[in-house]
Amino acid sequence: MTGEAQDTTGTETWRDRAASLAAAFDNIGDNYDEAFPHKEGQIESVQRLSSRLPQGARVLDLGCGTGLPTSRQLVDAGFQVVGTDISPTMMELARRNVPEAEFRVADIMDLSEEQAYDAVVAFFSLLVLPRKRIPEALKAIHRALVPGGWLCLSMVEADLDDVPIHFLGQQVRVSCYPRDELRTVVQDAGFSIEDETAFSYAPASTQAYPEVQLFLICNRVG
Repeated sequence: MTGEAQDTTGTETWRDRAASLAAAFDNIGDNYDEAFPHKEGQIESVQRLSSRLPQGARVLDLGCGTGLPTSRQLVDAGFQVVGTDISPTMMELARRNVPEAEFRVADIMDLSEEQAYDAVVAFFSLLVLPRKRIPEALKAIHRALVPGGWLCLSMVEADLDDVPIHFLGQQVRVSCYPRDELRTVVQDAGFSIEDETAFSYAPASTQAYPEVQLFLICNRVG
């Protein structure tokens, strides 16, 4: 993917928007982990994913943030971990938190590797895309997985498409799906859903909102 498609405003390229998004998460930094200190849904989903992976599996943590808890948990489970995030500040934090993993500053929409990973973990990283680009991102993840590979995906349950919100002192635009619609989008991208859980989550910060978090473990079809 080139990442140059127009976003939903029709006036800025995705590159422009990505730069704004990187700046927002640079400013958020480790305030993210302070606002979301308990990530039971992520931890439990990684445990369920890990039981499906071969020893030493290569795993991409897509939109990994500070590397906690997910990259840390995957490394501790004995996997080869690559983490990517659009924010250079987040990558600096991740390298300090999980020095055993490999981290790269990268845009989700530039994922172009083919059959490179046994699993991809994407915890809330697709939220920042307009809905029209989420299927494109899921298909790129499909290509990046080996045949029979796994996607561990989380999204917030809501009916929003590219809506601006204030999040931890920054303005970002987010997209979410109702549960049934999310299942359809994931299946249409070439995945079978093998496991699904939901958690009601209340952040520790008043600058973020209570939410229902959906976690899907999906197998690449084809």
